[in-house]
Amino acid sequence: MNIYETDKLLAEYLLFHYGTPEEVLPEGVGPTDALGYPARCVSECLNVASLPAEARALDLGCAVGRASFELARSCRSVLGIDFSERFIAAAIVLQARGELGYRRAEEGDLITPLVARVPEGIDRRGVRFEVGDAMHLRGALGSFDVVLMANLIDRLIEPRHCLAHLAKLVNPGGRLIITSPYTWLEEFTPREHWLGGFERDGRAVNTLEGLKGELERDFDLIEVKDLPFLLREHARKFQWSVAQASIWRRRGVQR
Repeated sequence: MNIYETDKLLAEYLLFHYGTPEEVLPEGVGPTDALGYPARCVSECLNVASLPAEARALDLGCAVGRASFELARSCRSVLGIDFSERFIAAAIVLQARGELGYRRAEEGDLITPLVARVPEGIDRRGVRFEVGDAMHLRGALGSFDVVLMANLIDRLIEPRHCLAHLAKLVNPGGRLIITSPYTWLEEFTPREHWLGGFERDGRAVNTLEGLKGELERDFDLIEVKDLPFLLREHARKFQWSVAQASIWRRRGVQR
């Protein structure tokens, strides 16, 4: 079974996206600057002043949708797409009801019931979710002023295929935000399709260099920054990672 369709991953991602600091970390313990990652992918990477009126946004690889809702603070319409049917089903409930109950793992079979809630002040009516494959997006999506790809690029079978189509999705002057810890694994991406993390002609190639090679024809790189994040598995086990965010501007005159 795809791990992203399991109860375990669904609960972990609901906590990752919507958990309060108190729900994620024991009091006084752990890296608080790594909390709220999906929201920070928007708040720390998107210059709202650069957006046109009536902006449209695409959250590609949206998981359970928190970044999509954050984009709705400054965009008229937001489309969230993810390959996981379970994740999208949860996001649809959150869009409709504003909340969704789940069970946080504690130890062994012990759990704590929690409720994921969309933050107040966000107009959920402009957000839609659908199941889709970033490698083979449906036609007639249109174009967007913001495209966010958070922790997606190193989970694609052939990331260059996805990157090659981004110029058609981002409006001239629009923003493309790619964040990832670049955890290249052959179980997700065959080694020959990695964008970085290998040597070529005796020289180390990193993923940012690979992204530049694929995107620089149509995009200008305007900023690079680190974004730490924390994923809780249970009460005494956490994954602490540091994603690199690269922020790109689509060449051309903004509409």
